[in-house]
Amino acid sequence: MKRVFLTGGSGFIGTNLIARLRDNDYDVLNADTQPPRNPAQKQFHKHVDILDADALKTALAEFTPTHVVHLAARTDLDGKTLEDYRVNTDGTRNLIQAIEATPSVTRTIFTSTKLVCQPSYFPKDDRDVCPNTVYGQSKADMETLIRSAGELTGSWCIARPSSIWGPWYSIPYHRFILSVARGRYVHPGRCNPPKSFGYVENYAFQTLKLLEAPDEAIQGKVFYLSDYDEFTIRAWADEIASAAGGKRIRTIPSRMMRLMAMMGDACKLLGWKAVPMSSFRLNNMWSDTTRIPLDNTKTLTGPLPYSMKDGVRRTVEWMRGEGLIQ
Repeated sequence: MKRVFLTGGSGFIGTNLIARLRDNDYDVLNADTQPPRNPAQKQFHKHVDILDADALKTALAEFTPTHVVHLAARTDLDGKTLEDYRVNTDGTRNLIQAIEATPSVTRTIFTSTKLVCQPSYFPKDDRDVCPNTVYGQSKADMETLIRSAGELTGSWCIARPSSIWGPWYSIPYHRFILSVARGRYVHPGRCNPPKSFGYVENYAFQTLKLLEAPDEAIQGKVFYLSDYDEFTIRAWADEIASAAGGKRIRTIPSRMMRLMAMMGDACKLLGWKAVPMSSFRLNNMWSDTTRIPLDNTKTLTGPLPYSMKDGVRRTVEWMRGEGLIQ
């Protein structure tokens, strides 16, 4: 049996990935400082801090995995310096050392982010990065660490997820999906650029394909993980509202949204982190995020199992099951 060691498997993406791995008869261990979001996955959890090099090495040695999926990371954009994102760099360094000491490992997937490049930038090659956030820079530094590690045990690749959403959701889309489903969302103006997002169960499907691909197909490569069909935030919001039985989406003028964003910026300066709108968030909403290279991923993984409409339906069903909406 294939044995997968996940770091950070208690989060939103890890919860969905563990479910798919178990459905495909993988033995799984989730190494995370946080308990699983899904209580049914407690049996697969072990409390491990990847900043504790000795504990991490011991956990790998005891589990003897054949595959490793590195998800553990700080992913918010609130950090001010690279030191705030040590888990992304020092944690990855510790994992590399632990893998090198574990000869059973035959495949590792290191999870980075598409934010190693700012949203409007199309990279020239796998090493071409231009982050515009400290978080993105920490992930770019992580990729450098991986490539400079020399010969790792087994084959490896780097996954750069796009914006991922779906059941067990987390930042940055939990507030958006919930507000739409509850009929509280208003759309900012007429600007409605195309987006490349990824439904989380498609992401889990793509990750499984990376785990099962031949060594030569993935070794040292970068794979962007995203849905292949583009859609707009307005189309997405309309689909969520329809599935949830919510109110028709309203639109407010762009000038008003700019004013709300400026007020949010001021609130952040005063220490309020969870503002409903900021200039950074509004600019992201108004940015075309489709400029990511997906050809390698499409060739390797083939057609995806869920459409955007399927994902919305399954997410709304999960929300009802969790009592988040009626």
